Amino acid sequence: MSVEAGTPSPAAQAAHHRRRLGVPAVTFMIIAASAPLTVLAGGVTTTFAVTGVTGVPLSYLLLGGTLAVFAVGYAAMSRYIINAGAFYSYVAQGISRPVGVGASIVALMAYNLMQVGIYGLIGFTVSSLFSERLGITVPWWIPVLVCIAIVGLLGVNRVDLSAKVLGVLVGLEFLVVIVYDIASFVVAPEGVSAAPLSPTSLFVPGVGAVLSFGIAAFMGFESAAIYGEESKDPKHTVARATYSAVAIISVFYAVSSWAMVVGTGPSTVIATATKDGPNLIFNFLGSHAGVLVSDIANLLFVTSLFAALVSFHNAVARYFFSLGRERVLPKALAAIRHHSGAPYAGSLSQTSIAVVVVAIFAIAGSGSPLGALYPVLTLFTWLTNTGALGLVLLMTIVSLAVIGFFRRRRHDVGPWARVLAPALGFVLLGIVFVLIVLNFDVLLGQTQSNAATFILPALIVVPGLAGVVWGLYLRKAKPEVYRRIGHGEEGVAAVHLGEEE
Repeated sequence: MSVEAGTPSPAAQAAHHRRRLGVPAVTFMIIAASAPLTVLAGGVTTTFAVTGVTGVPLSYLLLGGTLAVFAVGYAAMSRYIINAGAFYSYVAQGISRPVGVGASIVALMAYNLMQVGIYGLIGFTVSSLFSERLGITVPWWIPVLVCIAIVGLLGVNRVDLSAKVLGVLVGLEFLVVIVYDIASFVVAPEGVSAAPLSPTSLFVPGVGAVLSFGIAAFMGFESAAIYGEESKDPKHTVARATYSAVAIISVFYAVSSWAMVVGTGPSTVIATATKDGPNLIFNFLGSHAGVLVSDIANLLFVTSLFAALVSFHNAVARYFFSLGRERVLPKALAAIRHHSGAPYAGSLSQTSIAVVVVAIFAIAGSGSPLGALYPVLTLFTWLTNTGALGLVLLMTIVSLAVIGFFRRRRHDVGPWARVLAPALGFVLLGIVFVLIVLNFDVLLGQTQSNAATFILPALIVVPGLAGVVWGLYLRKAKPEVYRRIGHGEEGVAAVHLGEEE
């Protein structure tokens, strides 16, 4: 059957059908993955409690600056590579295809670990709310299974539906946190001091652990590139959304963590965070903004976790889709729904993984001496910190990929974006990665290292190395598949003739 002149091909029509997202929607996807209320209630309070350092607000500005430097080359590269595989494609085209395959496996592991790990915290939180508010005892894994079903349903439908849901939830989170911030600066039992923003408050023993905890607030940073194929104007949307998200996240968390120090009191914030944990915010709101506001904040804490789950689920689904499309993984994973353009096979795969892992932890935790905290201290703590480790490793490698990509194809990119910023980003992110490794036992809440301290990072490194080996095998055994690696919809035709690795 012929196609009339001027009529877009079926592939082009499908691609156009998928382009639904603008800069605000993609920015929300990135911010949703960081879960603002979750970071403040869970991450910031934990950082204060574990490290005893009051300079946490400054750490968010420094980390934001680090990622902004990284984003210079990353955003420049995004104008020339539009692929749902994002970091995978960047590494494949900037370093080599085998290393790109290894990076893709690291990304799959990291995003799955982040996504499934969050189920542990949301299960504990919902179960606790049922117990405290309704007097009903519900095992933590029951609300998790319900949540998995809802996230899976969103995952196989239109991506802009997910973006709209996340937009509403993230907007409400911001509103609650702003109320908390204003109340904190108004109450200020010891006055408003800029000391938490000073270098002397941060650069003390424990600064490494502070930065290790803080980088988790920026996870989901890759989301802009992941949604490149579904963006209305991918050559500009990725860069604009990335810069917007980094600026918003770093400033917002710096101000909010500063507000926590001021509202609680610099002399007592460490002790209060240690005693109350995430309830520090909710107790404060109950005392100074009313019980209703506190209850709403508790509810939004749950929706904050849900927003992060949806965002990471979408990221995993698109990685499966990209790898299936290029035949690096089974081609069945490349299946999309015709009317929505959603990568449903990848979405269903991620949902299945979540069900299996949660079931394993539920069975293993039956009768655990950790009691109600079991899913938080194991599923959540173990998996999310390991996932953060993997994503920082990926960004470090991508910094080198940017240099390699523009060394081969200079385009119209200047030396700052082509070499200098990526090199500086590599050094800064490398330092953060080393700090995470050195403080991994602290992140896991261990008093001393044990088997988990080494096994969990191996979940990232070993599959990544196996991916490199698989890429080398494809080069020899399946050259047609090998040539597609990292090139997405471009396919073999877009691979430069004579290019060697």
